Amino acid sequence: MLSPLWKRGARGDFQIKKFIIVAFLISLFISSPTYASDISLHGFLQGNYSVDTNTSNPDGKDFKWAEERAQLKLDANKEPFRLFLKTDAFYDHIDDASHLEVREGYVDFTSSSWDTRIGRQIVTWGLGDLIFINDVFPKDYEAFFSGRPMEYLKKGVDGIKVGMYPSFASMELIVISFFEPNNFPDPKRFHMFDPMPAVTDREEEKPASTFDNAEIAFRVYRDVAGFDASLYFYKGFLRQPSMLPDSMTSPTKIDLVYPELSVYGASLQGRALEGVLSLEAGYYDSREDKGGTDPMTPNSQSRFLVGYQRQLWEDFTVGLQYYGEYMHDYSGYEDNLPAGFPQEKKLHQLASVRLTQFLIHQTLGLSFFSFYSPSDDDYLLNPEVKYNFSDSVWAAAGANVFGGGDEWNQFGSLDENDNVYVQVRYEF
Repeated sequence: MLSPLWKRGARGDFQIKKFIIVAFLISLFISSPTYASDISLHGFLQGNYSVDTNTSNPDGKDFKWAEERAQLKLDANKEPFRLFLKTDAFYDHIDDASHLEVREGYVDFTSSSWDTRIGRQIVTWGLGDLIFINDVFPKDYEAFFSGRPMEYLKKGVDGIKVGMYPSFASMELIVISFFEPNNFPDPKRFHMFDPMPAVTDREEEKPASTFDNAEIAFRVYRDVAGFDASLYFYKGFLRQPSMLPDSMTSPTKIDLVYPELSVYGASLQGRALEGVLSLEAGYYDSREDKGGTDPMTPNSQSRFLVGYQRQLWEDFTVGLQYYGEYMHDYSGYEDNLPAGFPQEKKLHQLASVRLTQFLIHQTLGLSFFSFYSPSDDDYLLNPEVKYNFSDSVWAAAGANVFGGGDEWNQFGSLDENDNVYVQVRYEF
């Protein structure tokens, strides 16, 4: 799910060091005559711009995003090994700064009955369309809300993934060594609700990179009567920080911490009702607030999703979703909530619709995506037009429109951040 944005954490960036390490591994890999085989190099050049339509940013500027970006993807294979690197270099016109980002960089080893991947990798689990229950891996919501290509919603994690394939089922085990939080919109670029705006002394406390804090995720999946069935387990931390003020009555400092979390989930997807039916659920066990009486630590929750997708006519597809979050121990949360803090609903509901139409031999794509919350009465509208000029050049234009609800709701808090965006890419 897309989380509320007023609990934003600070950014940390060690990407240049990671790039140097990965570049060194690449040089060893491709310089060896034994392994330098089946090497491909691809990438793209891209311009991405998003401008406000409602009001200027909090910093007085009018652009949510303005950059030129180059990406290189190197893929080197020599069985049983594979090396993959995806790295971006870009110039940010808003901050007037150049950046280098390693989005993925890993080595694969494959055998007949198991495989492993070591390094920075993007992992996608679950069935939701922009709704995440068992996909507990980090997201970049600033990228989504500022009109960047959808691939930038996902962030990489540094760890080890092992796949096992016995006859009765397939399994994935992921161990993440370095915690990576979600990234929320920059308060310089986005107007957002803050329950304690006067407290500017804030310190982020990420979980230490120790053996005890290693995140563990496990998935087992197989076909069941024609449906893709999966079971999930995760032990780690919430990726959205919680605010811990030094005083609830007259705070002077706020610590941003990431509470311990376990997730137990399941999903089922297959053909039904002349379309594709998706069912997903998860229990979020808040290990630091078992009784639900600490209002600064999220209570345990049950989350569920029902999705349906169907092609109604040629090149036109409709997708529908209904999502719910049920808060456990709600009375304990309600009784201990400090005055002035926004009160969450016992059952938070979210519905979505996605409409997609392709025209002109599928070179022109028209899409519309919308979230609406029946419980909060807020919404997000995202229309987009995309045209492929050739196999290597495409452009897209769209808008993000927020509104409804209260100033602290998920999309109501973004009411002043409506924007239109343009994306242009040349792939090679």
